[in-house]
Amino acid sequence: MEYGILIVFFIGVTILLRILFGCSKKRIEEIAKDKELDGIAKKYPNNINICKEYLQMLNNSSVKIEEDKNATNSLYIAISNKIIIADVKESFTRIQTIAHECLHSIQNRKILLFNFIYSNIYILYFIIISILAIYKVLPYKMMFLAILIMGGFIYYLVRSYLENDAMIKARFLAKEYMGNKKISSQEEIDRMIDKFDKLNDMGIRATNYALCISVIIEILIFCIICLIR
Repeated sequence: MEYGILIVFFIGVTILLRILFGCSKKRIEEIAKDKELDGIAKKYPNNINICKEYLQMLNNSSVKIEEDKNATNSLYIAISNKIIIADVKESFTRIQTIAHECLHSIQNRKILLFNFIYSNIYILYFIIISILAIYKVLPYKMMFLAILIMGGFIYYLVRSYLENDAMIKARFLAKEYMGNKKISSQEEIDRMIDKFDKLNDMGIRATNYALCISVIIEILIFCIICLIR
């Protein structure tokens, strides 16, 4: 009975979060499409060189850089101190996207490593208790559920801090970079930054929503398993 109540509660939370923070992926993609700004961004160096220049600005030249044409998302891997840049040559968003990943590289290394290790432990914990619950060999299910909820809360706090920090600062780093390069006019830079602001407003909400939902889905799955088993 208690698992049924929790399922209804977390479904309600999901709906509420969707109303408050949910953003349309289609709307974000529409904002990110601007042929005129794409043309302005083409004047800037290739992705690898932009990344190197950002890292020089941040006094962090020890990071390895790799461009992956098959990747859909750019990312910074803390454990290997490497930035992988997705194939985003045709979009003006690359100016800020690369800044975002470079900013991850200068975040507190202890927090970055904790996030990497903890995230894997958290996922492994969820898988193990779910399997044990399916085979009815998990005692004190409510206690393990409480640990899962607390673990998910910590996971969300750490990930959201790292992502929000990089997203907020990327706009300012990109603006400083474009100003230093003197490739674009001030009007072009202002237009670019205005689009970044719109993308970030929706992107920050969408990222935090996605992180919350990923945790809630795991909680719901475990509750459903406990309810039917």
